[in-house]
Amino acid sequence: MIVRVAIPRPLWSLFDYTVPGHLAEPAPGARVRVPFGTAELVGIVVETVVDADPGIELKTLAEVVDDEPVVQADILQLLRWAAAYYHHPFGDALFSALPAALRQGQQLQPLLQRFWRISDGAANVDLARAPRQRDAFNALVAAGGWASHETLLEAGVTARLLAILHEKGVIEAAPPPPARAATSAGPDFELTDEQRDATDAISTALGGFACLLLDGVTGSGKTEVYLQAIARAIERGEQALVLIPEIALTPQTLARFSQRFGSACVYHSGLTERERARAWQQCRSGGAHVLIGTRSAIFVPFSKLGLIVVDEEHDGSFKQQDGFRYSARDLAVKRAQLLDIPLLMGTATPALESLHNAQRGRYRRLTLTTRPGAATATAIRLLDIRGLHLDDGLSAPLRSAVGTALADGNQVLLFINRRGFSPAFLCTSCGWSADCARCDSRLTLHQMPPGLRCHHCGYAQPLPARCPDCARPALTAVGVGTQRSEAGIARMFPDVPVLRIDRDTTRSAARMAAHLETIRRGDPAVLVGTQMLAKGHHFPRVTLVGVLNADAGFANADFRAPEHTAQLIIQVAGRAGRAERSGEVLIQTFNPDNPALRALVSEGYAGFAATELEQRAAARLPPYRAMALLNADGTTMERALACLSALGERLRSSPVEVLGPIPAPLARRARRFRCQTVLLADHRANLGAALALLTGTHSPTRFAGVRWSIDVDPYDMF
Repeated sequence: MIVRVAIPRPLWSLFDYTVPGHLAEPAPGARVRVPFGTAELVGIVVETVVDADPGIELKTLAEVVDDEPVVQADILQLLRWAAAYYHHPFGDALFSALPAALRQGQQLQPLLQRFWRISDGAANVDLARAPRQRDAFNALVAAGGWASHETLLEAGVTARLLAILHEKGVIEAAPPPPARAATSAGPDFELTDEQRDATDAISTALGGFACLLLDGVTGSGKTEVYLQAIARAIERGEQALVLIPEIALTPQTLARFSQRFGSACVYHSGLTERERARAWQQCRSGGAHVLIGTRSAIFVPFSKLGLIVVDEEHDGSFKQQDGFRYSARDLAVKRAQLLDIPLLMGTATPALESLHNAQRGRYRRLTLTTRPGAATATAIRLLDIRGLHLDDGLSAPLRSAVGTALADGNQVLLFINRRGFSPAFLCTSCGWSADCARCDSRLTLHQMPPGLRCHHCGYAQPLPARCPDCARPALTAVGVGTQRSEAGIARMFPDVPVLRIDRDTTRSAARMAAHLETIRRGDPAVLVGTQMLAKGHHFPRVTLVGVLNADAGFANADFRAPEHTAQLIIQVAGRAGRAERSGEVLIQTFNPDNPALRALVSEGYAGFAATELEQRAAARLPPYRAMALLNADGTTMERALACLSALGERLRSSPVEVLGPIPAPLARRARRFRCQTVLLADHRANLGAALALLTGTHSPTRFAGVRWSIDVDPYDMF
């Protein structure tokens, strides 16, 4: 027998091996150990081969690791499609979909959570003269007669006592306890007519393929629609996958889903390998009704997946930015199609691609235009700050509004999408500025802890007391980051707690949870943060949102930047006025006449999106044409440009527009020189055919001193 094996290397080939007679026949999706060069690697069987090239002497499998496939047939099919679509080596893509422990060849069973239950013969065993064993038995009784090994250890039962009870026949190994039956009980409030219509539409779609775009204003109850739809799927004996953009959203999402369904589990990179493997197996075995996960969860196997939900479908976190550059949102569409199940994508700010698909009839658009109950729409106003003095980023009108909101016992959210204290540090005497030695960028000043850091490559250096060029103590911070805003607010309102939420303060999940708990208590407070605050959080006491600098995104060279900026503004604005208290959003701007910004404020996101789509159509940009980026970085810019020039030459006769190569907006990063070529095609098939000329075993792909890659459907141009 001959099997074709994928290996975890960025190679375009699959490799054939013979199966010796003493080994069991491995099924497609099973892991095997194979000799490869001078090493032995873990591979995955993709298919069996009837005929092999008689001129090639095949090597033999060393071991069959799995009795049954660890990669299901539908996941194999999804990954083959994804590898072809994104033009990435299949073996590398396939292994990126597995938990690391399985990639390394570890057996699945030892990674899984063990469970114990009281055996039928327990009544025949007398533990009266063994008090410690009796206490251990009673701990299992107190846990309901069925508990995990770890739960019993946490209760003070030792592994040795459990082993003794098992030997005596008092307890027995057990599978996970049956999942608590899901409830479709309604929320504390009545569904609105729009929520009911959306839920009915999704319920009708169950059992077949459909893409539904739930376009609902912030606070309109999209999550409740998800819960109702998932309950209907579970009533059919099916499971649900819920993709969310950020790990930080997991605890609150898990709490709400677990309260409703009891057996929701999570899957993301913040878990240990054992935890990821357990969640992976729970879903595969059918032990979990609902999985909540970030983008990698799109590859988790299920026993009977019946519904996929993508929350905040517009979010860029669903796009992998290095290695296997896939979009989990777009793969969710393909997986739903392969399984013939519905996909529900929810957002208050749909991606322009999704709106375009809805206009073309590919997606069914469901709308939620009002907030349930007494919640009212948030008023948005522009603050013209031309000529005004800014105190740590805040104008006088914004400071006054903050003071009023706090005096009324409310909370305030200040949004600035920039970490650190200040984005620039320079000398007012000679003009010296603190630049990164490894990148074409300035170092960001941080005060907690003090120092200068590059947010692109991680380079850091101590804070100088004097100018390195002129030796004068004339150094000053220019610009505002979250740390500076935090310090300024603390100075202006010393009696009010200031909570900063950005990547620097939330590396610990416990610290993030503590911040969120403080906010939920409802006492007056000021929240200062980056886009982490804009996504999915429910802050019922926030009545004022201040956007400190809305201009940077609209002035960005990336054609997608206005869309991303508008989405952020609307999302962060949606944190205000979510309960019975009305909300207000104040947007500071130096350019109040910006047409995109004015359209966003006066017509909402829908008006902005319509205008932006018209401009994209006129410029013949996505979503009206297919796009890919060729990225290269090298030891010199000349080598990187030469690489992309050579690749571009191969495409000159194809029906694809080739723009470039040119240096990237950030031309030097971590001492590597970066450039890019933009590829545009009127038809996606033409783009795919052109990219196929650059990849695969038939195409030479190596350039000395240069790394290059393909990014299909890039989220941004950097």
